[in-house]
Amino acid sequence: MAERVQEVYSLLIPLVEGRLIIPRACVAEVIGFHTPSEMTGAPPWYIGTVAWTGRQVPLVSFEGACGQMIPPASGRTRIVIFHCIGSRLEGGYFGIVSQGFPQLVRVSSDVVRPDNSRAIEERAPIVCQIRMVNETPLVPDLERLEDMIAQETHINA
Repeated sequence: MAERVQEVYSLLIPLVEGRLIIPRACVAEVIGFHTPSEMTGAPPWYIGTVAWTGRQVPLVSFEGACGQMIPPASGRTRIVIFHCIGSRLEGGYFGIVSQGFPQLVRVSSDVVRPDNSRAIEERAPIVCQIRMVNETPLVPDLERLEDMIAQETHINA
């Protein structure tokens, strides 16, 4: 019988207001911010593409995808490169702008509880919010975000 996983290594990704939490396995790499190549006609949250390991990777602002103001880049800004969950994005990766370096945490059922204190817009790429000790990170809907990127990539190709 397979042993049940007791803890999941996760990353807390800083946003302007709050953080995202995602399993560490979803992330390919965290890189320094560099100016992306813009995509003409794309919505503001689709920032453009960045070079990573010899390929062009779509880069988005999570805040922008949720309808919030897109923060300007600073010296602390990073790009978190994600493995795609689905197969809609050519190349298999996309990036999210982070407002600092992600923090590695171990998450178990002992420290995580649902938190319904925040209203989440239906169209936002968010699954839910959780409570973790003194944190209330958002769980992003990475598949929805991939679909949003794929739709824009297809329209503007």
